[in-house]
Amino acid sequence: MQTRFRPIVLCTTLVVLTFALPASARAQGFVSPLIGYDFGGDSGCPEITGCEDKKLNVGVGLGTLGAVLGFELDISYARDFFGDAPGFSSSVLTVMGDVLIGPQIGPAQPYFAAGLGLIKTNIDFDLGSLVEPDNNHFGWNIGGGLMIFPAEHFGVRGDIRYFHAFQDLDVLGLPLGNTKLDFGRASGAVVFRF
Repeated sequence: MQTRFRPIVLCTTLVVLTFALPASARAQGFVSPLIGYDFGGDSGCPEITGCEDKKLNVGVGLGTLGAVLGFELDISYARDFFGDAPGFSSSVLTVMGDVLIGPQIGPAQPYFAAGLGLIKTNIDFDLGSLVEPDNNHFGWNIGGGLMIFPAEHFGVRGDIRYFHAFQDLDVLGLPLGNTKLDFGRASGAVVFRF
């Protein structure tokens, strides 16, 4: 039971550190609501293109962004991640603390992102299941994207990230061999700077 609380404590610590870090004189805070879909790995779409069974992923990024370095708390939620059927539902929630690295070039800022956090899966069957309904996993993500700011306080963003869990999924409290959750996320977002 105690190991389930470690990812929550780690994520809380990452959030506090992200917002407690001193910002440079040019750093600005931002809020970035996102919408996208999951692909590859354990998701319903085997590849980023040519997928007809895309599952919607919604979320938000909160952070600071300087001329080269930034920090972000990325939260996203995907319903029906493992598919949908009568009497079956599933979801995946990710909460990641990320470092953003990339130069600001005029109104554009390409960036590389990497971080650690929580990947929470939820699987529900109406008739019961051998799979634990909730799995909290310590995980990591890596990716990148591009932000473009046509106005000082408003921009748009495209992003691709890959999420990986460190632990295996559980069945009746026992880990399955080599079943670490992994998937990619393609998303678009608006960015509000302040």
